[in-house]
Amino acid sequence: MDARHLELLRELAERGSVTAVAAATFRTPSAVSQQLRTAQRDLGVPLVEPSGRGLRLTEAGQVLAQGGQDVAEALARVQARWDEFRGGPVGTVSIAALPSAATFLLPGVLRALEDTGIRVSCTDVDLAETAYGRLTADHDVVVAHSLTGVRPVGTDGLSVVALAREPLDIAMAADHPLAARPTVRPEELVDIEWIGVPKGYPFDTVLQGVESATGVGLRVTQRVRDNRLVEALVRSSRRVAVLPRFTTPTGHGLVLRELVGIAVARHVVAVMRPDRAERLAVRRVVEELVRVGRAKSAEHGA
Repeated sequence: MDARHLELLRELAERGSVTAVAAATFRTPSAVSQQLRTAQRDLGVPLVEPSGRGLRLTEAGQVLAQGGQDVAEALARVQARWDEFRGGPVGTVSIAALPSAATFLLPGVLRALEDTGIRVSCTDVDLAETAYGRLTADHDVVVAHSLTGVRPVGTDGLSVVALAREPLDIAMAADHPLAARPTVRPEELVDIEWIGVPKGYPFDTVLQGVESATGVGLRVTQRVRDNRLVEALVRSSRRVAVLPRFTTPTGHGLVLRELVGIAVARHVVAVMRPDRAERLAVRRVVEELVRVGRAKSAEHGA
């Protein structure tokens, strides 16, 4: 049994198509298909079968794809022990992070790692909750968020580490009629226009919670992703929006008010493939993410 075949099957299980595997592994689709045929011939069983215009793993292929994951984890544990023997964690760790979470996490992490042998390569991404798990195929650590629990939807089988629990507040202009109150309740928000996020994004769960609590559909006039744009739109209007407490700059015409009557907070987490979570450098980066996340939570009493 060739470990390279197991790795190829694992890649196909994660990426879903021969074309995606070829792009990720710098091979041509025909070369990947040839290697699949070789693996089937060597193992004596069908490993893939037609599915629409592409291929999917057979039951045998799925068993061996999981074996590829097991082999990768074992090799990563050995590499971690070797790195420790050689003097400590080194190398590049790639992070894909939600911008609003990266804003309060990454500066402190990068400062802590300045004098180490670890280099952090950062990419900012803003996606629907279900899409973050897929990023682990191409990044060592994915900083994601969820309002439904510590494990975001779509991360089954992946390693998830809690970093922070951040309250979400209702943002409004400083001269908004509700700004005079220290808190707001769901029933006070139903006759107001909202700036929302695209459906499927975690913050939309808050709007759904208000609708569920009041039985009234909200008037969402815009759905945008960028928090700075949301701040500008709210500051200049009578509309309200959901924004995260840790990094939203209040003042200059913008205020945040706690929403009471509904449990409103997001879980910020690190998501990783189990084999990459074993890397010594990745473990050190995650330790720093946890440290910074806990400090920020304590600062805000969250």
